[in-house]
Amino acid sequence: MSRIGALELRDALFDDGSFVSWDASALAIPMSQSYRDELDGAAARTGLDEAVVTGEGRVFGRRVALVACEFDFLAGSIGVAAAERIVTAVHRATAEGLPLLASPSSGGTRMQEGTVAFLQMVKIAAAVELHKQAHLPYLVYLRHPTTGGVFASWGSLGHVTAAEPGALIGFLGPRVYEHLYGEPFPAGVQTAENLQRHGVVDAVLPLATLRATLDRALTVVSDPPGESPELPAPEPLPDIPAWESVEASRRPDRPGISHLLRHGATDRVLLSGTGSGEAATTLLALARFGGQPAVVVGQQRVVGGVVGPAALREARRGMALAAGLRLPLVLVIDTAGPALSTEAEQGGLAGEIAHCLAELVTLDTPTVSVLLGQGSGGPALAMVPADRVLAALHGWLAPLPPEGASAIVYRDLEHAPQLAGAQGIRSADLLRDGIVDAIVPEHPDAADEPKAFTARLSAIIAVELHRLRSVPAEQRLAARLERYRRIGLP
Repeated sequence: MSRIGALELRDALFDDGSFVSWDASALAIPMSQSYRDELDGAAARTGLDEAVVTGEGRVFGRRVALVACEFDFLAGSIGVAAAERIVTAVHRATAEGLPLLASPSSGGTRMQEGTVAFLQMVKIAAAVELHKQAHLPYLVYLRHPTTGGVFASWGSLGHVTAAEPGALIGFLGPRVYEHLYGEPFPAGVQTAENLQRHGVVDAVLPLATLRATLDRALTVVSDPPGESPELPAPEPLPDIPAWESVEASRRPDRPGISHLLRHGATDRVLLSGTGSGEAATTLLALARFGGQPAVVVGQQRVVGGVVGPAALREARRGMALAAGLRLPLVLVIDTAGPALSTEAEQGGLAGEIAHCLAELVTLDTPTVSVLLGQGSGGPALAMVPADRVLAALHGWLAPLPPEGASAIVYRDLEHAPQLAGAQGIRSADLLRDGIVDAIVPEHPDAADEPKAFTARLSAIIAVELHRLRSVPAEQRLAARLERYRRIGLP
């Protein structure tokens, strides 16, 4: 396939005439004459003096820094001079408080410089990590091809990572694999689309849509929040039997997290997977509710609705993303319970629930949980302990689905409605017990008025996010910890 050059990327990304190069003369290093001749030839072919281009420009008026490889310059390989240029640019972006887009297209480290070039990945990774520790966005667009040490360092550290359609992306270059093992690398593995399916990259984007997607992402992660939204008028809530809510929560046409994002949020950027080679049933996104930015983690309404370890790892990625970008976190609970399988046990399901609980309740950023529908078992509990907890009228929370509780207590399923009422699982009971802070009305059921319900829920989420931003971090965390310590106490 054809390749996107660094200058083509630059011109497609930035407002016309806004790009300013940060590239000083390439660092002079000792080298052989043959290597000097290779560099001179690459410069003559590309019009560049190194394999990377750095600088800043404006994306719809917003300043953004860029580091991009040029594959036609010695296969975009990174040696000492290229690495120094990258690190200098990353440090400058950090010092100036700029979001940084990195776009590798590289065969890896420069073989002509040997092990010294290999070690350059360390300082690049360090510079990127310091940029992220400054709570500044680091976004990656992987271009064809990206392999080797570049992919295994600064190409894989993005808060958000997209890739060019059809791009070859992998750690071990296919030519190297074939020479080492005497057979071709399996087809279709090292492609952008396959890596998205497995949760390694978040999106596959053609160059033509990159600019708009980057703008939406930065609208969430970089732009200030909007003005205080208007809180919907309070209304009396009907006294609904718990079992009626359980049945309503299981309607297949009940609006879920996808509907909430599509109809209740703006500037949506959907992310994919854990970033560790796993795709999951949890949905992860950047979005705004009523002008209030947030990272969103939501359990998707799927057949069966059970949650395994990968889904919880994706939720933890959302928590880390919110903390890293200093964004509020919105968690949407809607699960029939945990996956009960050999794979879930061996995959560490219990440990993932424990880590979610511990990380969420101590997270250093505002948090809002939404009990949208079913709230069954450990995977639901793992996403509850937020600063503010909202519940749809028919949302419920229980250690087990009522049928499971009936099987334990009565050794049958017939007592499920009775136990649902006795265990205090419905939204009104959760409000009484201090587990929930507010109930979002349904008229009479969210599935019967999905857009109107979603608008109410979105407005209340926006109000809660705006209020939480005004609370000092230490005070907010102390109140959260005290709240969950006192639940159930006299």
